[in-house]
Amino acid sequence: MREVAIIGAGLVPFGKYPKKTLADIAWPAVKQAIQDSGIKKKEIGAAYCGTALGGMMAGQRILKKVGLTGLPIINIENACSSSSTAFREAWIAVAAGVYDAALVIGVEKLTKFGGGTLPLEKEDWEVAHGLVMPALYAMRARRYMYEYGLTEDQLAMVSVKARKHGGLNPDAQFRDPVTIEQVKQARPVADPLTLFHCCPSGDGAAAVVICSADKARQYTTSPVRVLGSEINSGNYMTGFRDMTSPEITVRGAEQLYEEAGIGPEDVDLAEVHDAFAIAELLYYEALGFCAKGDAARLLEDGETSLGGRIPVNPSGGLLAKGHPIGATGVAQIVEIVRQLRGQCGDRQVEGAKIGLTHCTGGGISGFDHGVCSIHLFAR
Repeated sequence: MREVAIIGAGLVPFGKYPKKTLADIAWPAVKQAIQDSGIKKKEIGAAYCGTALGGMMAGQRILKKVGLTGLPIINIENACSSSSTAFREAWIAVAAGVYDAALVIGVEKLTKFGGGTLPLEKEDWEVAHGLVMPALYAMRARRYMYEYGLTEDQLAMVSVKARKHGGLNPDAQFRDPVTIEQVKQARPVADPLTLFHCCPSGDGAAAVVICSADKARQYTTSPVRVLGSEINSGNYMTGFRDMTSPEITVRGAEQLYEEAGIGPEDVDLAEVHDAFAIAELLYYEALGFCAKGDAARLLEDGETSLGGRIPVNPSGGLLAKGHPIGATGVAQIVEIVRQLRGQCGDRQVEGAKIGLTHCTGGGISGFDHGVCSIHLFAR
C-alpha cells in the first residue's frame, strides 16, 4: 500500500441555503479544493461523494457543474459518516494504486426538510416507537450525570467552548458567544438538553483532493499525510449496554492507534462528532484523551480549548460550525488540513503536527452507533 497525502481542501460556509440546489451548494467547495491542490482536472482518476439524504447520483449532479465528467463517480451513504466513509474508500483506492489521485466530496441540504429532527427509518422498532436523536443523547447525559457526577454547568461548558471557537471560524454557522446560563435557560429539547446543547441543522459542502504521497510535491508545497483510517459498524446488542461508553469509538480508536503506531498522547488536536454536548465529553474518554469519568475535569481545566493540551473542535465543532450530516466528515478533514498547514488564523493550534477526525452515525436499535470512522493526519 502506498502512502497517501491530501493536496487540496475546500469548504463553503455552513448555513441555510433554501433557494440553492444540492449541486449549487457543493460545486464551489469542489472548485476550491481543485484549485488549492494545483492538480489538473484530467489527472483526477475518480470521485467519491458522501451524502446521507442528497438523493440519487449526487456526485454526478455536482461534478457536471465543474466540467468533471466521464470518470468513475461513486456515491456513498453511511449516515453522518457518509463523507468520511467516502474518504476512506478513496484513500484505499489511491493507496492500492488503482488511481494516482481522487476527489472526495461531502454535501448535504437539510433545509429541504423544513426543520425538526432528522428523518429516521420507521422500519426500526425504536424509531417507530418515537426515538429521535436528541432523546437518545439526553438519556446518555442523564446516565453519565448519575454515574460520574457531571453537573448541568459542566455540560453547558461544552457549548460555551464550541461557540467561542466558532466565533473565530468564518465558515461556522453560529459565531455568537453564549454563557453557561444562556445554555441552561435555552428552550428545552429533551431533558437535560436544551437547544444550545444540540447541533443545528443546515446545509453545506466540503471537498478534498488526495494523491499518492510520492507525487504530492508535484502539486503543492504543503501536503498533509494520511497516517491511518478506520471504519467500523457497531456491535448488535439486544440487552444492556453502557450508554456512557461508546464502544464503537473505543474499539476504532484502539485499532487506529495501533495501525498508525502512535497513541492518544501524540495527537495535537481533534475534530470529534459533538452532535450533542454530552457526546464530546464521552469522546474525550473513548479516544483516550483522559480516563473514564475525567472528561469534565479535562474540559474545566481548559485542556480541550485553544491553548490547551489537546484542543478539540477548534472549528467550533458540530455545535457551532454546524452539522449538514453528509458534509461533516470531509469538513472535519478540511479543518485538520488547514490547521496542520498553519492556515487557521485566530483559531490556529500552535505547533500542530498530528490531527484526528472522528465521525459517527446512529439511529438503529440495538447499536451503540451504526458506524464510526476515525482518521489520523500529519505534516
